[in-house]
Amino acid sequence: MPGRRVARLFPRARARRAALVGTALAVALTTAACTGDAEPDPQPAPSPSQGQGGASEKPRKIVFGAYGSEEEVAAFQSVVDSFNATSTTRQVSLRSWPDHESALADVLAGDAPDAFLTSRIDLDQLVEAEALQPVSLLLDERGVDFGDRFSRDAVDAFAMDDELQCMAYSVSPMVVYYNTDIVDFDRMERRELDVPTPNDDGVRERWTLAEFGAAATFASRRGDRRGVWIDPTLQGLAPFIYSGGGQVFDDDREPTSLAFSDDDTREALEQTLEILRDPTITPTNAQLARATPVQLFKRGELAMVAGFRNLVPELREAEDLAFDVMPMPTIGDRATVGDISGLCISAESDNVGDAADFIAYAVSDAAISTVSSTGYIVPANTQVAASEDFLAPEDQPANAEVFNSSIRYMVVPPFIDQRDELVEAVTPLLDRLVTAPGILDLEQVTEEIDITSRAVLSPEETEETESPSESPSESPTE
Repeated sequence: MPGRRVARLFPRARARRAALVGTALAVALTTAACTGDAEPDPQPAPSPSQGQGGASEKPRKIVFGAYGSEEEVAAFQSVVDSFNATSTTRQVSLRSWPDHESALADVLAGDAPDAFLTSRIDLDQLVEAEALQPVSLLLDERGVDFGDRFSRDAVDAFAMDDELQCMAYSVSPMVVYYNTDIVDFDRMERRELDVPTPNDDGVRERWTLAEFGAAATFASRRGDRRGVWIDPTLQGLAPFIYSGGGQVFDDDREPTSLAFSDDDTREALEQTLEILRDPTITPTNAQLARATPVQLFKRGELAMVAGFRNLVPELREAEDLAFDVMPMPTIGDRATVGDISGLCISAESDNVGDAADFIAYAVSDAAISTVSSTGYIVPANTQVAASEDFLAPEDQPANAEVFNSSIRYMVVPPFIDQRDELVEAVTPLLDRLVTAPGILDLEQVTEEIDITSRAVLSPEETEETESPSESPSESPTE
C-alpha cells in the first residue's frame, strides 16, 4: 500500500506479533492522560537517568540518524543545533542516509545511532532483531502527550508486543494531485458534468470514482494531453480496492495470498479499470517512454497523478504549474494507503535517557515545525499539522488539509515475508491488468495474480497443492 514506495509497502508478518491495536498503548496512554494537556517544554530537560555532571565534564555524545532529501536533512540539522544550544551536558550529532533502506541495513548490522528515524514498514524486522528500546515509559516520563497532540492512527502503527516501540513522527497518505488550470471544476459544473460537491466553505473535500473519471475525461479533450495516471502496482491499486469493499490480502494478520480473485475485489477493480484502461485518457507508451508521469504532470501534459506529500516541494518549483490535491476517489468507503515514520531508540545505546530527551524535543511543536516547513512531511503532531507551518496558506496546494483528513482512512498493511519478492513477482501481472491493450479477461488475470502471490507468501502450501502425496497403491508410472 507507499519508486521506493512501490516495493516497500509490505513488511513481514509474524504470527507471534500482537495486532496493531489501540490496547497496545493502554498503559502509556492512560498514564499520559494524567499528566495534563500541556505540551512538553520544547527546551530539552535533563535526563532523569543521567547525572547533571560538573562544568569540567565533557558533554555526553549522542548520535541521531535520519534519512531524506537534502532539504529534510538540513532541517533535521537545525533541530539538532537547537537542541545542542540549550544543553552543556549532551551533544547530539547528525548522521544521515539517502533512504530508509540504507538506514535499516546499518541498524540491523549493529551500527545503529542512539536515536534514529525509521519507516513503519521496517518495524517488524527491527523488533525481531531486538534492535529497539521501547519508548512508551521514557516519553511519558518526559510529558509527551500521546493522546491529544498526536495522530492516534500514527501512534498505534508503532505499537507492537504491548509496547510503543517508536514515537510517530510523520504520516504520508496517498492523494490525487491535479492541475487546477486543466481540471477546472467550475467549468465542468457549468457544462453539467459530474463534479465533487463543495462544502459550506466552498472546498471540495471528496469525490466519487465517477467524478474522478469525469475529470480525467474533461482534461483529455485537447491534443495529446492526458487525464490521469495511476501506477499499476499493489500500492497504486490498493486505495480503489479497499474503497470498493475488496481486500488486497486474504488475511489482515497472516496473509498467505493476495485476494484479487475475491468477488468484492474484482468488482472494485472492474469499475476502476474502466478509467485506468481507457487509452484516450491515460498516457501513451510514447509519452511514458520519454518522461515519467510526474514529469508529464509538471509539463501540463498530464492532468492528475497519485502521490504523497514528498512531491510538494518538487511541484512547487515547477514553472507555470498550478496544482492542488484531492483525496483518493471513493467507490464505497473512503480509503487510502501510505507510509508512517517514527523516531526510535537503539537497544544498544549507552545514553537511553539522553536519546529519549532528544526525541521528546524533536516531536515538540517548535522542533517539528522546522522540518514540516520544508513541505516534505505531514507531521504526526496534530497541533503542527493544523498550523500555518504545515498548511502554508500562501503556497500550493491550497487544500493541504486533505493530507490531514486522509490519515484516518489509511489502511495499514500486514507485515509479510518477502515483500520485495512479492512485488517483483506480481508487478508484471498488475501491469498487464492495467495497461495491456485489447479485451481484458479479468477473472483469468486476477486468478493468476493470486496464484503467483501464493508461491511467495505460502510456498510450502503451494508445493503441497502442486505435488500431492502419491497413494501407496500406485506406482510412480501410474
